[in-house]
Amino acid sequence: MTERIYLDANATTPLRPEARAAMVAAAELIGNPSSIHAEGRAARAVLEQARADIAAAVGAAARDVVFTSGGTEANALALTPGLSIGAEPADRLLVSAVEHPSVLAGGRFRPEQIEPIPVDRRGVVELGSLRRLLGEGPPALVSVMLANNETGVLQPIREVAEMVHEAGGVLHVDAIQALGKIPFGIKQLGGDLVSLSAHKIGGPKGVGALVLGDRLTGLEPLLRGGGQELGRRAGTENLTGIAGFGAAVAAAMSAMAADMARIERMRNRLEAGLRQCDDGRGGMVVADDTPRLPNTTQLVVPGLRAETAVIGFDLAGIAVSSGSACSSGKVQPSHVLEAMGLGPELARSAIRISLGWWSSESDIDRCLEAWRKLIGNLARRDRETVLERF
Repeated sequence: MTERIYLDANATTPLRPEARAAMVAAAELIGNPSSIHAEGRAARAVLEQARADIAAAVGAAARDVVFTSGGTEANALALTPGLSIGAEPADRLLVSAVEHPSVLAGGRFRPEQIEPIPVDRRGVVELGSLRRLLGEGPPALVSVMLANNETGVLQPIREVAEMVHEAGGVLHVDAIQALGKIPFGIKQLGGDLVSLSAHKIGGPKGVGALVLGDRLTGLEPLLRGGGQELGRRAGTENLTGIAGFGAAVAAAMSAMAADMARIERMRNRLEAGLRQCDDGRGGMVVADDTPRLPNTTQLVVPGLRAETAVIGFDLAGIAVSSGSACSSGKVQPSHVLEAMGLGPELARSAIRISLGWWSSESDIDRCLEAWRKLIGNLARRDRETVLERF
């Protein structure tokens, strides 16, 4: 049986060996990190080492890292009315139209407090629209992701931050897809809250973090009870998951420059091959003229149904995804592509291929071979449809 190929890194990643080893070691510890006896102190030491590793990766102080159950909880915790960086508290929420659904849901803001920020055809936030929205009311919490999970497009976060802070607002940055793929720091970005997740970089599923800027005030916990995480998130910490998160971050950061240079070369070869196989169908790589993550390709082909392509790749032993959220097994049109103005037909045809540190040149070869067969079948189907009309 041919070995399967996994090209869906933006959905989740294999567990790194370093993370697995750290998790096994942490699972052997019997102490609660909040206990003061020797067993508790041993658990606390593992917890704080992971916190320090994650803080170092984004240029933050360790005390400003709040562990959560994942990226969705980190985003929900960040989207809190009343946040401030020294000025009037923010009581409305501005979110870019291409955010992850967990941000578009608005956290603890009421629907009438939420306004979308439009994006241009590349999927980049329209800074002029943001400036106008900021000037139309009191200070706002603004949420703009660093890198899009579907297209890989990078946002001009530094410019966004300057604009938001000039208007007395607060900036939340969902950096979940960017961690371990591009270098960044919370101060460099100008973010006041930054969301992270473990399973996108080779850590375990079900653990994430919200990193806070040093001027932020007004954060109210989602979970209340004990005083864990300096009172910002109650509940005994997931020590095993957190240990894996810290080890994955350390491993990813140490190998990032070499890994991502190699991955970008493979992605560029993949995209060149996809275009050659197009058979004149008018397909395109989304936002290929825009700064993107080095590992991400989103492809749209008129007349191609995303679920057909995903199933075709799966039958060929290759895991890719549609470029849209999946609900109850049904592929929905991509809200990201619709916000970019591509229209519902193309939004339904998007597939995403995302590479990881484990990807190889032979993976690209097999992916292109599978794509040639899919395109060939699509062209044959169209010819048969034409013949049926006569």
